[in-house]
Amino acid sequence: MKVFPDKLQASLDKRLPPVVMVAGDEPLIHMEACDAVRRTARDRGIEEREILHVESGFQWTQLLESAASLSLFASSKLIEVRLGSQSPGQEGSKALEAYAEQAGDSDNVLLLSSQRLDRKAQSSKWFKTLDKLGLFVPVWPVDHQRLGFWIRDRANLHGLNIDMEAARLLGERTEGNLLAADQELQKLALLMPPNARLSVDTIASGVESSARYDVFTLTDACLRGERDRVTRVVAGLRQEGVEAPVVLWALTRELRTLLSIFQHLDQGQSLDHACKAQRPMIPEKRRPGYQQALKRLPQRRLHKLLMFAQRIDLAIKGASPLPVWDCLQDLALTLAGGRGLLAEMAYAYRTA
Repeated sequence: MKVFPDKLQASLDKRLPPVVMVAGDEPLIHMEACDAVRRTARDRGIEEREILHVESGFQWTQLLESAASLSLFASSKLIEVRLGSQSPGQEGSKALEAYAEQAGDSDNVLLLSSQRLDRKAQSSKWFKTLDKLGLFVPVWPVDHQRLGFWIRDRANLHGLNIDMEAARLLGERTEGNLLAADQELQKLALLMPPNARLSVDTIASGVESSARYDVFTLTDACLRGERDRVTRVVAGLRQEGVEAPVVLWALTRELRTLLSIFQHLDQGQSLDHACKAQRPMIPEKRRPGYQQALKRLPQRRLHKLLMFAQRIDLAIKGASPLPVWDCLQDLALTLAGGRGLLAEMAYAYRTA
């Protein structure tokens, strides 16, 4: 049964199932979900714990051996199988299915942790077998638009009050890095009196920028039309040493995807069908961003931007005098709905 991280503890308080699967790429929420399972297991009298790291050459027979072997002082144990980015493979799938068959005759608890499990993994027999026995906890990064609310709630946990403007500023300085945001709140909780109210000035003077960016953060901001954020992310990518071809690839991919969706719409297909027809298929969570971009950018403008991207590619290769990073920012801003000067001059550059 699927349960989201914010509801996990309430579910565990009702019943500790024989299997809990925690999967996702957000480190802080992932860690706290696993900690909740460990804490609940201890509260239920399960003191013994065994950790199995799935790496190259791992023998899956260890899982069944661990389940069958108990110390003289324990009648049950918490078995942690840490998949990381590994796939169980054929051997692991059979071992997990065999474990599930025996789980009803044991008081053991299996905590399976991994990075994000894709649709194929969630459709596998081993996953469905374990899911029927217990809980599946998908861990997703906090959406940028919800980050301020997450920080506000997190501040309350540390005995602090923070207004939304200050929360948004902290979100900007730690964007995509919840662990850094939480550490800053913990530090402020030590320095400030109980129930102190955090203002924008407090955040501005006491919190250094520890934001982390990637090209997918940039393209999401472009699709949503978040121009200020686009400028900030491009600067962050450049400062972090991300290669210009990688940024250009990400932006060009979105341009081609938008043009492809337009073609499907011109054929009388629905937006949902057009998104499903893309390779890879556009997940539902990202479709509103494409919908916003399609309303904002006509096909002709997308074609101009694609031609401008070709000129940037030549500049990266040294065959054009255009300033690469200025052009990348201009391309991203125009995709986000701005009117970049260099992008407006794309036609002039195409024959240069």
